[in-house]
Amino acid sequence: MYYLAWTLVVLVVTFVFYKANRRRYHFSERGIPQPFEWPFLGTSVENVFKGRHMNHILKDLYHLNKEAKYVGCHMFAERIVVVRDLDLIKTVLVKNFDHFSDRRSFVDVQSDPLLGKNLALLGGDEWREVRNLLSPAFTSSKMRGMFAPMNECAQRFTQLFVHLYKDEGEIDTKDAFSRYANDVIATCAFGIEVDSLRDRDNRFYVAGKRCTDFQKIPVAKLVFMNGFPSLSRKLGLRLVSKPDTDYFVDIIETTIRTREEKGITRPDMLQIMMEARDTKSRESLLDITAQAFIFFLGGFESIASQMCLIANELAARPDVQRRLQDEVDAVMEKCSGKPSYEVVSNEMPYMDAVFSETMRLYPVSLLRRLASEDFELPPALPGCEPYVVRKGDGIFVPSCAIHADAGYFEDPEAFDPNRFLGKKFPLTGVTNLGFGMGPRVCIGNRFAVLETKILFLHLLTKCSLELCQKSPVPFEYDRFSFVPNAKNGFWLKISPRK
Repeated sequence: MYYLAWTLVVLVVTFVFYKANRRRYHFSERGIPQPFEWPFLGTSVENVFKGRHMNHILKDLYHLNKEAKYVGCHMFAERIVVVRDLDLIKTVLVKNFDHFSDRRSFVDVQSDPLLGKNLALLGGDEWREVRNLLSPAFTSSKMRGMFAPMNECAQRFTQLFVHLYKDEGEIDTKDAFSRYANDVIATCAFGIEVDSLRDRDNRFYVAGKRCTDFQKIPVAKLVFMNGFPSLSRKLGLRLVSKPDTDYFVDIIETTIRTREEKGITRPDMLQIMMEARDTKSRESLLDITAQAFIFFLGGFESIASQMCLIANELAARPDVQRRLQDEVDAVMEKCSGKPSYEVVSNEMPYMDAVFSETMRLYPVSLLRRLASEDFELPPALPGCEPYVVRKGDGIFVPSCAIHADAGYFEDPEAFDPNRFLGKKFPLTGVTNLGFGMGPRVCIGNRFAVLETKILFLHLLTKCSLELCQKSPVPFEYDRFSFVPNAKNGFWLKISPRK
């Protein structure tokens, strides 16, 4: 009996290793370029054990075969098709969007509702319903309404920022810009006022930072949840704690009650959700809070990092900064120091170019989609057979590699805002994927651009940005970050302008 048990164990282990080893050749056996992979881990070993950032891994996959329309790999047990061909990217993101409309979610709606119910992770009909509900909150007219509170946040932040740091030899810009983003989130999404640069430990900022600082979550937990999403959901693993969830729901509930009792209306996302949902039920409050929470996901990481990257590039290139300051000075003189939505949106072309070039050079690594049903792709290479993506397989669009392709951008590693001036290059399209493409394009793109431009309008009026000893030049990625963060943080110094 003892030997029979051991024999059974050996057979099971052998079978598991055999299946894992066979998986390593799934794509190459079908004529699709595929890199060397480790059993069970696939190409994830490059990030988890070798410390390479996802951008570098994707660029390697992208250049694996320059003639291929797509290449294949595995991330742990997940089959991934990395699409290279621009026409095929349009097919996935736009033309046949219904087949690839979802993203893989590794959180459970019941145990982690703020993330699970969030628009970014919703799928199917539920995603369409919430997307249609929220879209009116991000139109030009609604952005015009949000301009005043955004502008007030930027003015208040800039004045205190220059006062606090004018004599400092090094400034943690990620911390500072995260606090500005937090204040904008507070007023435009939650309907409350905070001043996080002055009141550094206010509960709203601390809770939001804790919920979105995925770098402080144990790496093993993140790897497990991403690699084994089904098991993670069954175990009830969550990234946003119950106390933090309850705190944000309470804020929304209190704000809604105050507005209803006093007849207050504001041109923000919360107002639209109030008018569309039953504000008395706990489930509806969770839904509303989850959509407001999307601002934290974008604000604390993506938007704050974009601001840091812009500041870093301006400090490293004084000629670019001076040109932008000339534009800012002219705008502020024209409007007597009181900028309007129309001026910020339409009369700062060089600011737009700097924003676009920074996002091109440092995009979020990829656009990730999930096949909702089987779909036949054309042959990866001439002479090969078409390949059927199975339901549940992943599709990666490597925006970082496309943005760095010399076939689409001249001297792609150089920071050159001029490439986006005078319609030399389209601000949207399949080679400019900073905000995504198709029906699932980032819903808050107008919000992010406006928030960033207002900040630098006031900031560059008051001070010049300079490099310090800790500045990330040359830039090196933090391999544990989902967005382009610097390995040792973002650091600069400033000199006030007269």
